Amino acid sequence: MKAITTYLSPELLSGTSAFITGGGSGVNLGIARCFAQVGADIAICGRTPERLEAAAEELGELGATVSISVADVRDMDAMSAAFIKARNDIGPISTVVCGAAGNFLAPAETMSSNGFRTVIDIDLLGSFHAAHAAFDQLKETRGSLLFISAGQSDAPYLYQAHVGAAKAAIDSLVRHLALEWGPHGIRSNTIVPGPIEGTEGMKRLAAQVGRQAWTDGIALGRFGTAEEVGAMAVVLASPLASFVTGARIVVDGGLALSGSGIFNHALAVASADRTPAGDR
Repeated sequence: MKAITTYLSPELLSGTSAFITGGGSGVNLGIARCFAQVGADIAICGRTPERLEAAAEELGELGATVSISVADVRDMDAMSAAFIKARNDIGPISTVVCGAAGNFLAPAETMSSNGFRTVIDIDLLGSFHAAHAAFDQLKETRGSLLFISAGQSDAPYLYQAHVGAAKAAIDSLVRHLALEWGPHGIRSNTIVPGPIEGTEGMKRLAAQVGRQAWTDGIALGRFGTAEEVGAMAVVLASPLASFVTGARIVVDGGLALSGSGIFNHALAVASADRTPAGDR
């Protein structure tokens, strides 16, 4: 299949800079690749230096100037420093993708307070910290905020109460920021990916119950790709979506149309393994 970004101008976001939290791996790295392919310079942050350095090398080969920061999104001061560094390295930020996330399977009745809080802190507080740290630069560039949510924010999934709570709160945060920051020219939108091919979490879960158990609930009958999520992020960040804010865009191949029943069956089978499902 032809790369999606070849349908977009390689200069669509030339002269702009995108900051992606958790951009060293998974879907977030896929998003960063797409931004680089349409001319944006890139800043990524995460907790693993080696992963960030490998990602930066790959993004550099696509033509982007890359800034990396070893920073935990749960630390407001660290995020503020990361955005200052990014501005010094690649100029004022035009787009922020709040993608850093945590996930693991756990029944609500046995989940620890610390486990629940960890996901809230990474997903919700981390997203707020990134948006807050970026505000002055986004006001200057009249830029765009993109938040990565999940289907659990809208439909109940077994063993995902912590994730559902965090993502539902993010969906609400997005709408509030769209209203409050719109007068500054800042747009705020949500992307809701479905199951994505090649991510550590989906590889592990598919291995436990078989791919068919997952794809049966997806109208298009397959997993998505990180590039398909990244292409939507590029469009939302670009002038093509200049009048779009406060929106929740689902990129799940039609999974939400069938409800969460089939996924809940697969999760019930997979629940024997309580290890973290990994970064999306």
